[in-house]
Amino acid sequence: MVQILVTNDDGVQAPGLLALKQALQTIGQVTVLAPERAWSAAGHTKTMHKPLRIWQAELADGSLAYVTNGTPSDCVGLAVLQAVPVQPDLVVSGINRGANLGYDITYSGTVAAAMEAVVAGLPALAVSLDSREEDADYRLAARVAARLAAQVLKRGLPPNTLLNLNVPALPPDEVRGVCVTRLGRRVYRDVLIERTDPRGQPYYWIGGDPPIGVPEDGTDVGALAQGCVSVTPLTMDMTAYRVLDELKGWEIDGLLGSDRRAAQRAAV
Repeated sequence: MVQILVTNDDGVQAPGLLALKQALQTIGQVTVLAPERAWSAAGHTKTMHKPLRIWQAELADGSLAYVTNGTPSDCVGLAVLQAVPVQPDLVVSGINRGANLGYDITYSGTVAAAMEAVVAGLPALAVSLDSREEDADYRLAARVAARLAAQVLKRGLPPNTLLNLNVPALPPDEVRGVCVTRLGRRVYRDVLIERTDPRGQPYYWIGGDPPIGVPEDGTDVGALAQGCVSVTPLTMDMTAYRVLDELKGWEIDGLLGSDRRAAQRAAV
């Protein structure tokens, strides 16, 4: 039977994870290994300087899950290294509370877990729902994710590639379709909030309104704005190929300057 690893960045008791796990059970054997707490906006963080621990917990449906004090990326790494009894054929991360669009992918712990799977040579899918409401309904997003996961298992993905799935928070009969998209543009509205602690020392919060997007046609931001599901293929190869030839026209050889001449004299 196909082995599917499910993780997230909202913590093991997040409702989106449970909905995802239950939907994926229709296509394979699901093992959950998730963080004990939320790691939203943690990015591709890997624990290197403290011990990692794993224990079991019960999900809301009575099933068992593995839990760790590590990050979403750690969850995938621990599974790949067989710290838990699963050899995954597919990694699915989510369902995240809130969309992961455009530049969000560089911050997202949800996407980072899928990236960690790709690093290990496994196909992966990151799933997010465009809602931050406490009582959000994850069932449609979970069903869409399971259907897309089945396609990935059937067709495969190219090396170094993952899929980023974003689902609008709409009733099923109001979703207008599924779009294959490119990354769009996010506009962040961060505000620095400075306060003073009881000892008179300043401390800071980075606050502000949630990010907005530029709803261009063909982008993930545009798809959600039109009430569509967005499927975006992402690659771990972030080389800007169009800039390679331009850079070769710069005075690259001169960057070492006098350092190269000094090294040549020292070698004589």
